[in-house]
Amino acid sequence: MAVTTTEAPLSQGALLTPGEVAVLFRVDPKTVTRWAQAGKLSAVRTLGGHRRFHESEVRQLLTGVPTQRAAE
Repeated sequence: MAVTTTEAPLSQGALLTPGEVAVLFRVDPKTVTRWAQAGKLSAVRTLGGHRRFHESEVRQLLTGVPTQRAAE
């Protein structure tokens, strides 16, 4: 499972749950999870193993201006 994670999740602002991202994109939360697994959307894992998404990245995708992520 290829999930992009970061070491400092709070450095980019608020984090959103898959359900919150799904509402913004008008898709099912499972679709958001599949996007994360495919690397289309970077995710941060909580201590409990749940995915969270950076609000700034989600907002950029909504406006159609995706930014290039740093190479890992």
